[in-house]
Amino acid sequence: MNKISAIIIAKNEEEMIADCLDSLRFCSEKIVVDSGSEDRTVEIAHRFGAKVYSLETNDFSKLRNFGLDKAKGDWILYVDADERVSSKLREEVSNLTKMQDRFKGMSAYYLKRKNFYLGNHEWPHIEKLERLFKRGVLKGWKGRLHESPIFEGEAGELDGFLVHYTHRDLTSMLNKTIDWSRVEAELRFRAGHPNVTWWRLARVMVTAFFDYFIRQKGWKAGAVGIIESIYQSFSIFVTYARLWEMQNKIKTQNAKVKTTN
Repeated sequence: MNKISAIIIAKNEEEMIADCLDSLRFCSEKIVVDSGSEDRTVEIAHRFGAKVYSLETNDFSKLRNFGLDKAKGDWILYVDADERVSSKLREEVSNLTKMQDRFKGMSAYYLKRKNFYLGNHEWPHIEKLERLFKRGVLKGWKGRLHESPIFEGEAGELDGFLVHYTHRDLTSMLNKTIDWSRVEAELRFRAGHPNVTWWRLARVMVTAFFDYFIRQKGWKAGAVGIIESIYQSFSIFVTYARLWEMQNKIKTQNAKVKTTN
């Protein structure tokens, strides 16, 4: 029988971690990588039988790789604290030997993720994420944000869903933008992003809105669809406004140096 190691990264998730871990009862090992929680996340994780390790960083690849180093299972399953494994997905993952026969020995799997915004409002677009890996084929993760796995072999796709309860209220959405827009801007700044102009600000906002409202069919979600699409447009605006601020600060400093010389 295959042993499954579930890895969960968490920070201040006392409201979500219990249901997440409860949906992972079928796993032989549950590892929570805590990145500096100040609430009861660690206490609750221990209560649900998880092994808890601490690593304070906002680099998601480091957190996922840290958990990978601790895992001992035959298969590695990554689940976020605000996600739950559906009964169908649990059945599939629990029977990976049969899945291997079906998929001719695939070494990794895409999981379909169903998102719920602002409570229980289902989002029309279904994501596909590489989250399940046979031990040994996963070499690690790269990318500080929006991280991606490095693995050998081909990936199949399971039928069950990860259920994702994200953007649960407007306050947490805005706080998330405040916290992460600076990190996003810094990454772009260090990569030498072209100067931010008025038309670039307009373009990224329109692109974000189009992606969520049209491509992902957010219009089908009614009021939640327009709220989420405008929020995504606003969020990328804040990131690029911060980037403009960083670039403008350097220009001002350079101008002062030239004046002094």
